[in-house]
Amino acid sequence: MTETTTYVTISANPLKAVTRAIVTAAGSSAREADLVADHLIEANLTGHDSHGVGMLPRYIEVFVAGDLKVNEHVTVVNDTGALLTLDGNAGFGQVMGYEAMEHGIERAARHGVAVVGLSNSHHIGRIGHWAEQCIKAGYVSMHYVNVISEPVVAPFGGRDARFVTNPFCVGIPRPGGEPVLLDFATSRIAMGKVRVAMNKGERVKPDTLLDHRGEATDDPSVLFKEPLGALLPFGEHKGFGMAVVCELLGGALSGGRTLHRKPTSRAIINNMLSIIIDPNRLGTAANLSAETAEFVQWVKQSPVAQGVERIRIAGEPERDSRDRRGTEGIPVDTTTWNEIVAAGEQLGLKRPDMERLAQIA
Repeated sequence: MTETTTYVTISANPLKAVTRAIVTAAGSSAREADLVADHLIEANLTGHDSHGVGMLPRYIEVFVAGDLKVNEHVTVVNDTGALLTLDGNAGFGQVMGYEAMEHGIERAARHGVAVVGLSNSHHIGRIGHWAEQCIKAGYVSMHYVNVISEPVVAPFGGRDARFVTNPFCVGIPRPGGEPVLLDFATSRIAMGKVRVAMNKGERVKPDTLLDHRGEATDDPSVLFKEPLGALLPFGEHKGFGMAVVCELLGGALSGGRTLHRKPTSRAIINNMLSIIIDPNRLGTAANLSAETAEFVQWVKQSPVAQGVERIRIAGEPERDSRDRRGTEGIPVDTTTWNEIVAAGEQLGLKRPDMERLAQIA
């Protein structure tokens, strides 16, 4: 954080308690409130504040507008055994993602592989969470996601926003070792990280944002104040190509929509195509485990560049953050905290009660 940023540090369980209270005040069942709170705080613990409790104010805004439905469940649209399409009914994505993976894991256990299309879910959060759910079952998974919301990412070579941050994720279990977990937005940084930077009063790195004229800027407010600017895709044409694939597979093949006009709602609708594989049924589990261990060891033996402590495989930064924040607490900048409190107040909660739950003196 910058020296001018003020923040409160809240331990995971008290922050979960505040989150549960706010989601419950919206009318959610205890199970739904738990799933939402667990997911959001886990995002904070892993260092992805962009997908953590800072999302609550947007959720409550959309709920109040009637575009986020509480206590919904996925419904089956098409079922052919190993292939399954589901509708999220504009419900909390933390519930829809969990239930979609439950279905997918059950089908992978039965058939050895499952392809699950989830459409029309509200924001499903950190996609790595769903890969972790598959990893716990011992399964490899791949996830392609698109977003139906205000466009915020420019195409490679373009000057205005035409799609959203379209994440991609792969989870690979390693029996006896830590899994490989790749999870990234196809934009230079996630939209939520721009919001976090703005709330902290920080600038973003060069070559990340365009202003409304299509010119480079480091001011995060260009994504939140009219006239709006745009994020750039990561990796130039390669990241742009990946974003297009996520849009078409996550959006269209899943049974959902692609973004081809500006939505009128503030809802964040996600569509996701997930491929879940049982390496045991494929007959390659032992080979996957042995070769992954050899490869990871080989890569980590590379001499580190100046200023680099060690080479970390995808998933390690999140585990490091989880260990650190699990002990030290989760820093929440005061702008974000005040927005969370205001969201709770919209639903009838009182600031002193929320601060008591958060154990803020």
